[in-house]
Amino acid sequence: MLLGIGIDLVEVNELAKMLADRASRFVEATFTSAEVAYGESASSHQPMRHLAARYAAKEAAIKAFDTACADRGIAAPPILLTEIEVTRDQAGRPWLALHGEAERLAERLGADRAWVSLSHDGDYAVAVVALERMG
Repeated sequence: MLLGIGIDLVEVNELAKMLADRASRFVEATFTSAEVAYGESASSHQPMRHLAARYAAKEAAIKAFDTACADRGIAAPPILLTEIEVTRDQAGRPWLALHGEAERLAERLGADRAWVSLSHDGDYAVAVVALERMG
């Protein structure tokens, strides 16, 4: 059963500008160390595209949680972006790992799985997240 869905589009160059601001804590507030390491080691030599797709996934997940909460009359609690982590399964497919408040909210909503699809082309990255109760 689909509980919530979200989508987000990120302009790669705009994200690069935010990441370049060393006075900002944007990187630490947004990405886990594993996500940063993956972006830096990505085989395409274009780490910004990979980080932009991950940022889009986090924003899409927040939207999916919001729609799921609204449907159930639950006030969505604040979720830190680092509590939504884009990982990869054994075959290299993107996967969402939820931590902290995001994990607790998923449990409260009865979400067994957070599906994620990422894409990037040219100047843009996009992600779709769906929360599902299986069975």
